[in-house]
Amino acid sequence: MTDRPTPPESAPESALESASESASAPGARPESRPESRSAGGPAADRPTAEVWAALGGSAGLLDRVAFHGPQGGLPSGLPVSRFARATVAACSLAAAELAALRGGGPVPAVRVDEGAVATSFVSERHLEIDGRKPVGFAPLSGFWRTADGWIRTHANYPHHRDRLLAVLGLAPGAGPEQLAEALGKLPGEQVQERAYAAGALAVAVAPASTAAHPLVECREIGAAPVRPLAAAPLDRPAAGIRVLDLSRVISGPVATRTLALLGADVLRIDSPRLPEAEDAHTDTGFGKRSTRLDLADPADRATFEGLLDTADVVVNAYRPGSLDAHGLAPEALFARRPDLVLARISAWGWTGPWAGRRGFDSLVQAGVGIAAHEAGPDGRPGVLPAQALDHGTGYLLAAAVLRALTEQRTHRPGGRHLRFSFVGSASWLMHGIPAGPAGPGLPGAEPYDPARWLTETDSAYGRLRYALPPIGYAGAPTDWARPPGRWGTDAPVWR
Repeated sequence: MTDRPTPPESAPESALESASESASAPGARPESRPESRSAGGPAADRPTAEVWAALGGSAGLLDRVAFHGPQGGLPSGLPVSRFARATVAACSLAAAELAALRGGGPVPAVRVDEGAVATSFVSERHLEIDGRKPVGFAPLSGFWRTADGWIRTHANYPHHRDRLLAVLGLAPGAGPEQLAEALGKLPGEQVQERAYAAGALAVAVAPASTAAHPLVECREIGAAPVRPLAAAPLDRPAAGIRVLDLSRVISGPVATRTLALLGADVLRIDSPRLPEAEDAHTDTGFGKRSTRLDLADPADRATFEGLLDTADVVVNAYRPGSLDAHGLAPEALFARRPDLVLARISAWGWTGPWAGRRGFDSLVQAGVGIAAHEAGPDGRPGVLPAQALDHGTGYLLAAAVLRALTEQRTHRPGGRHLRFSFVGSASWLMHGIPAGPAGPGLPGAEPYDPARWLTETDSAYGRLRYALPPIGYAGAPTDWARPPGRWGTDAPVWR
């Protein structure tokens, strides 16, 4: 039986935990900090209070948070709606807190629209490009019967599809019928491990995991001075912040899309050797710029080094360790830039035998028991009503970055190492959030219609119909400053 993700160990992850770093467990706060980290008063939304506490936020700000709008947009057997609105509320409050710091006024009131949250959590499904809806999962991505159960595959990218077919001995052009026949003859975990060894993506559907994974890990690194921030308008609290975006697909790009909404200069960097689904980039590329650099090429590497020298934030959502050889291991980054905010996402957590594995939201849903929990009457595994681990983790990361920028200038300077994982978000969703209102909403509540939170604009890709951002505080931006540009075509320079 293959080991599933296990609870994090208490041992230090690396040489980062030294005398120059103040490290604390998720949700804990160094004793020298004056504000409370309790979960708020009786009126506070419990999931929001828990997220805010894990991010190091003051419980005294929770009374500024309120919710309104229709419920029922994310129906599920799990508390997905409460999970989604809590991550967006925490991100909105973190933005409001930074806006107050840079504007000199009180922290604005946060008012989160639940309809906007539900719509944004499936933004990729609402996207239309000149009237065309992008294709979601590829034909070879999905649930398949095995000899002893079910397995989930992910083959959206051509290299993942080709590896999956090769490991099963199928021809490069094989289709769903051939894949189903091959998988039906094999045990699920055998396929899972063979796929992992070959760099393909397949995870056997498992029962609910009881492993505990932290929702957020926030570590202070040293006490290096950080550059001061000038005043900024209320709707652009992250103005002037430079963000290197090393992420793909949904979670990292959602985080950086949100930082761009709030005024940050976000530059996404991709390798010219990796393909990208431009429809996915169209959904998450709002407000950002995008370029391609080959870190193995000396000229491109020099360009990247110049960008890194003046970046404030690095977001890395690649598989743990995959970029270390390029000088992007945490130790190397903080040795070079002790004032940096480094935010990272993994699929399977940061310790245990699965920590270095590739993964996507859909695969984690299968591996931790969400797919089994959501199974239909016929036993076929089910899914959440959104790629909720992706989107929720993205808003958590953006919230943590915003809080780090504030704390660097109000509490203690120095770097910040922020870590998130899909299994951490899944663990909290499955075991940490009490059930709340479900279905169409409370009696008398307005019905949910996503059209209210959709709008249109012209772009380099054509006419776009897209979901509006859900960030809500008094004075918050209501839309991105620019539509997505063509993937990988911007100059590799800061604005």
